[in-house]
Amino acid sequence: MNHLLSLLLFLAATPWRVSASIGPVANLEILNAEIAPDGFKRSTVLAGGTFPGPLIRGNKNAKFAINVIDSLTDTSMNVATSIHWHGLFQQHTNYVDGPAFVTQCPIVPGHSFLYDFQALNQAGTYWYHSHFQNQYCDGLRGALVVYDLDDPHLKLYDIDNESTVITLADWYHYLSTDAPSVPDVSSTLINGKGRFPGGPTDVDLAVVNVTKGKRYRFRLVSISCDPNFTFSIDNHVMIIIEVDSVNVKPLRVDSIQIFAGQRYSFVLKANQTPANYWMRSLPPDGTHADFAHLAVLHYLDDGVPNAHPKVDPTDNIPISVSPLVETHLRVSGLCLPGQPKPGGADININLAIAFESGSFTVNGASFQSPSVPVLLQILSGKQNASDLLPSGSVYGLEANKSVELTIPALVVAGPHPIHLHGHSFHVVRSAGSTSYNFVNPVVRDVVSIGTSASDLVTIRFFTDNPGPWFLHCHIDWHLNAGLAVVFAEGVPEVPKQDITTNSWDDLCPTYNNFVSSTGHT
Repeated sequence: MNHLLSLLLFLAATPWRVSASIGPVANLEILNAEIAPDGFKRSTVLAGGTFPGPLIRGNKNAKFAINVIDSLTDTSMNVATSIHWHGLFQQHTNYVDGPAFVTQCPIVPGHSFLYDFQALNQAGTYWYHSHFQNQYCDGLRGALVVYDLDDPHLKLYDIDNESTVITLADWYHYLSTDAPSVPDVSSTLINGKGRFPGGPTDVDLAVVNVTKGKRYRFRLVSISCDPNFTFSIDNHVMIIIEVDSVNVKPLRVDSIQIFAGQRYSFVLKANQTPANYWMRSLPPDGTHADFAHLAVLHYLDDGVPNAHPKVDPTDNIPISVSPLVETHLRVSGLCLPGQPKPGGADININLAIAFESGSFTVNGASFQSPSVPVLLQILSGKQNASDLLPSGSVYGLEANKSVELTIPALVVAGPHPIHLHGHSFHVVRSAGSTSYNFVNPVVRDVVSIGTSASDLVTIRFFTDNPGPWFLHCHIDWHLNAGLAVVFAEGVPEVPKQDITTNSWDDLCPTYNNFVSSTGHT
């Protein structure tokens, strides 16, 4: 019996249920449900029936087999789906990376698709979300953690489990298919709970429990569709040890600006007087309405809740004196691709982003999803980037070369968080800085390109992972307005290294038949 068939038989025999965490082998049902996480009820698209979706977890080098089952029925939203495993490199498994019409056609109702991949030499904090139109803004998003049993930071913390994962999300009181031209966030949810300005004040906020004297590794995940947040915990210092699944030298801060798609691990020492403290996730627009962006850090008394666990703190917003600055983050033991000078890579590309007539462009081209996935085009025999669709949005990258991307800021609707699939990259020049770091810059997979006219964010990576890889703004509304390109990396090697499955081959015919017969997407 082959590996794929045995996995499918195991999954079919495994009863599905909602749990605190699943994986690395599991069914993940995508379904519609009405929920009211901030007191306003609306229809949603959910992974496993919850918001956020269930935590998916495994260990370093684990083989994941997530069988995604499409049970969507609400045609007022998208009923097809496709899942991206954000931050996982998918070496030799580009076909399960997930972005619709880049590496696959979407899954349609009544069908499933097995995402079968290995977390090869990877550990850290990740997440998963729909990568089909604006569907993840309707709720299909959740955290994913790959644990390292030999974590070099292990001696810094005592507790790291499901209870120490913190998700930050924007929430909307309208469907993504009914979004206005400039979407406006209705509320902020921390671990799936929140309150909206003018709404009911008796809606429970998220509560995170700690015990005095313990050290906690909190994994902060922005599952936002749009806004960045400034996260802090009143009266507590945070020691950052991981950025976008890459370990960094410990850095003490009292606030973290986190952009859509980014992740941070920080150590928090529960060393304050036992009480309740605000956890704040403030948006950049200055609307700090009471209860709208808050959760509670609650100290337990001798390991059990104290007499008043639901009493809201009364503290005012503190002034941050040591906020996170990206250029203060340092890594060690990593070799920078290319020469230590601007333009010192084998391949140097400038990506000029603009906005005109309601669409974003990159070097003059607005990304429009092709009808045939880019990966399928390559597997069908196209070898030149100029022959791949969408025209003007596909860049060919030769294998085993250093690449430098220079991205000037775009003020309109910024700052824009740019995400690269298939790789992490060295941020040799950050937004807000005019200097370059070619020695030990932070390595991550989502970077803000800033809003200043002088910002010129510069990143480096090495082309050691053949396949078509998406680079896009992680503000989902902007991606679907054209702010994206595809890097076709090592094209001649793709058919040799990325061996697809029969179920992958069936995705496009099934999707096309579904659309033609129902008119739904």
